[in-house]
Amino acid sequence: MPAITLKLSVRDLTRDDLALCGWAGPPTHLTHVASALGRRRTGGVDYLAVCPPSGHPVALGGVDYAVVADAGTLWQLTVHPALRSCGIGSMLIHALERRIVARGLRRAELSVEEDNPRARKLYERLEYVPCGQRVEAWDTEGPGGSPVWYETVCTVMRKDL
Repeated sequence: MPAITLKLSVRDLTRDDLALCGWAGPPTHLTHVASALGRRRTGGVDYLAVCPPSGHPVALGGVDYAVVADAGTLWQLTVHPALRSCGIGSMLIHALERRIVARGLRRAELSVEEDNPRARKLYERLEYVPCGQRVEAWDTEGPGGSPVWYETVCTVMRKDL
């Protein structure tokens, strides 16, 4: 089968993009993303989208500057399920790392759920190293759209930039 090449670009995610991101998770997740976009105006976060020529996001994620004083914390990283393992996640993470460096910071951190070895392999390939564990929790949606509280153990990973 011949390879397909697609030109991708990285840009700031906008509120208008959220209507095109139903693939990114349940509506609760997109509500959290919308809230994060509100913090961008104050400089608390950057939030990016990776897009093909159509301009429709196929990956998105953010960096929060308020979690750790001397680092940017990558969070809410996701790639369209049909396009995973194509290098798009790496492209997104590198763009977020450039935003961190542009802020004068020299370290990135992220956390990955213990039961997500595929993501952890990506982060290790990008030179993130484990530096601890913590329990993280957030509200999400259960069966039938009912609200549920999700709690999980995550490995904290760090990279010097």
